[in-house]
Amino acid sequence: MVRDGYFYGLGFGVVAVLLWVGTHSLLLLCIPLLLAAFFLWFFRDPERPIPEEPGLIVSPADGKVTAIETITTPSGSQRRISIFLSVFNVHVNRSPIAGNIQFVDYKKGKYLNAMNPASATENERNYVEVAGELCTVGFCQIAGLLARRIVFQKKVGDWVHRGERVGLIKFGSRVDVVFPIACELQVKMGEHVRGGASVLAIMPSSDAEELLAAVSSAMPSEFLR
Repeated sequence: MVRDGYFYGLGFGVVAVLLWVGTHSLLLLCIPLLLAAFFLWFFRDPERPIPEEPGLIVSPADGKVTAIETITTPSGSQRRISIFLSVFNVHVNRSPIAGNIQFVDYKKGKYLNAMNPASATENERNYVEVAGELCTVGFCQIAGLLARRIVFQKKVGDWVHRGERVGLIKFGSRVDVVFPIACELQVKMGEHVRGGASVLAIMPSSDAEELLAAVSSAMPSEFLR
């Protein structure tokens, strides 16, 4: 469980005890106890089986695939997958590939509904690029209507493993993943994915590595800034 779960859970537990001592009302007691149980559940952090096959790009978050599109960036065309996290999803975020974190860019912003396309450029967000052996993959943590805090626990220069926990977004939110268009898609619109466990795309085999290297040599650092 994420540490925040204990913080909220214990906090509402103390409130429940104080209400019981002061009022002996079962109705009032139930409210903070239910909230404590909700936060303990919400901040759950289950273990996930991380696929070990080479060349895989895994989902950085739990949620529903709401967009698969080609975007134009300064370095050329890239693929972007948007994953919407409802309040019922696990909100821990994971690295989509193994590699070095070469770029982190946090921006303050609005708190539009994460399903709104404008949230990608106007909401509070944190864009990260991970440079792997075959290509660079970017992902963006985007705050939503209820989300009020983005947490990212790594820094530029850190090495991360595929599927490693790197942070979370509190409450409803969205995560975008950006990777070279040469990668082979493994998901479709409307599909539900699990962070660290679901494969979003596969990097090309060695016969296409030269093309991939040319496409991903400079990821869109200006993307979502």
